[in-house]
Amino acid sequence: MEKIYIGSSNPVKIECTRKAFSLVFPETTFDFIGLPVDTGVNHQPFGEDETLQGAMNRARRVRLENPDAAYWAGIEGGLEKIGEKLYAFAWVVIMNNITTGKARTATFEIPGPLKDLIDQGYELGHADDKIFRRSNSKHHDGTVGKLTGGIIDRVEYYKHAMVLALIPFREIDFPE
Repeated sequence: MEKIYIGSSNPVKIECTRKAFSLVFPETTFDFIGLPVDTGVNHQPFGEDETLQGAMNRARRVRLENPDAAYWAGIEGGLEKIGEKLYAFAWVVIMNNITTGKARTATFEIPGPLKDLIDQGYELGHADDKIFRRSNSKHHDGTVGKLTGGIIDRVEYYKHAMVLALIPFREIDFPE
């Protein structure tokens, strides 16, 4: 059984990693282990660079602590302001001893009331919890789940980027 360490104890990040690896490598049995690590970035990253750095740091730090794994993964959600609008996205980083794969999720706009709280200094997950009167939404469907009416939850949202980040690890037969 090959070990995969995820730089987070968030069950959403562990589950999306499990689903993606199971799709890409259906013949392999994996053990998925999520561990909290310091991201080295702000709790609410802003912009491409800081968000990607957070995902890289998660994968690198869980690797340093657990060098015996087959793969290490980091997922970091971030925000970016474009004009007056605020958008959410995430970066996924997967490493093994040979290569690194990276991919970005889709982007979606953060509506007014959530944006207002973020502008006041709230993290997206905390703003979500306050507006929608719930707790720990980051460990469940997340803001994307609430805003899409449950059509896309956080696991599905991250899973596609995780599959894309696994492209460098696949054996692909290119025609001559």
